[in-house]
Amino acid sequence: MRLKRIIIGRKDIADFEKLNLYGIEVKIDSGAYTSSFHCHKIEKTEIDGIEYIKCNFLDPSHPQYHEKEFCFDKFKMRSIKSSNGAVEERVSILTEITIFGEKYPIELTLTERIEMKHPVLLGRKFISKRFLIDTSRKNLSLKGKLIEIKKINKT
Repeated sequence: MRLKRIIIGRKDIADFEKLNLYGIEVKIDSGAYTSSFHCHKIEKTEIDGIEYIKCNFLDPSHPQYHEKEFCFDKFKMRSIKSSNGAVEERVSILTEITIFGEKYPIELTLTERIEMKHPVLLGRKFISKRFLIDTSRKNLSLKGKLIEIKKINKT
C-alpha cells in the first residue's frame, strides 16, 4: 500500500500549539536529518533530583516571541553534525507541529540559530514518508489555509 504524500515547498508556515507559537516560518532542509528550532537561554537544571531543560523559543527580536520559559523533563542529548562537519551536542524534545491542517509528532533539536533567516528547519526524519519537496514553490500549507478561509467566508 502506497501512502499519499503531500507536496511541500522550500518554505512554509507552521503552528506549534504546545509551545504557544503560531505562524512560524519553517525551512525545508532535505540535507538535514533532524529538525531544529531556534531557542535562547537553553539551560540544564535540576529540581528535587530531576534534570530539566529550560529554554525560551525564538528570541526577543522575533515578532512571535513571547517571554514564556519552557521546562522539559523528557529530553535527550543528540550529537548533530552540521553542514560544515562540526559535531554539536544538542537537546532534543518531542512536541507537535501543525502543517497542512494536520498535527504531527515531531522531534526537535534546540539550538541557537540567531544568525539564520528561519527559526525552524524541518529535516528528512520529519519530511520523509509524509511529503515530497517541490523547491520551486513555497507556503503551500499557508495557501491551502487561506483558500479554506475564503471558502468558509463565501458560505
